[in-house]
Amino acid sequence: MTGPAVPARPAPHDRDGGPVLVPALASALARELVRRVEEDRRATVQAHRTPTPAARHRVERCRRDNAEALKAIVRRHAWPTAELIGTPASTAALMILLHAPDLDFQLACRDLIARAAADGRCPAPHHAYIADHCAVELGEPQFYGTRVDPATMCPYPVRRPATLDERRRDVGLAPLDVQMRSLRPGG
Repeated sequence: MTGPAVPARPAPHDRDGGPVLVPALASALARELVRRVEEDRRATVQAHRTPTPAARHRVERCRRDNAEALKAIVRRHAWPTAELIGTPASTAALMILLHAPDLDFQLACRDLIARAAADGRCPAPHHAYIADHCAVELGEPQFYGTRVDPATMCPYPVRRPATLDERRRDVGLAPLDVQMRSLRPGG
């Protein structure tokens, strides 16, 4: 028999309302996020080398487990910003989010990332990538042109294409033609 559910204790917050982590916890979270992304990368490489149902299942299971771990982190500490855990680990969290099989979770985090980027606690390109990902998944035009259709190697539809490079510049992304050249073999 179990007792009543104990709500998670909220993490301490600074004067601006942002979460605060003791350095050891921030460091442990950072290592765990980076480890999980590396595990996803290894499973994905193996699935490309040996495209079997078992290999694809390992990738799916890895991404599902990573998403669950990220959900727990976000519930407890809010979005793991670069300010909180460092840019490499925050980027790892974004990679986990982009591969998560849960659009509702992605949408909720998109809004957290937007606020963090606006406050300078997270790199602005992080918001561009998740905003475009969510737009494409919702069947809407993307804002920054970061998502490319792997079948055509062309960007998914973009909102207001005439001002796309201006929006990309505003968040620290290179012009779209530079991104597209880098995706081509030898680019």
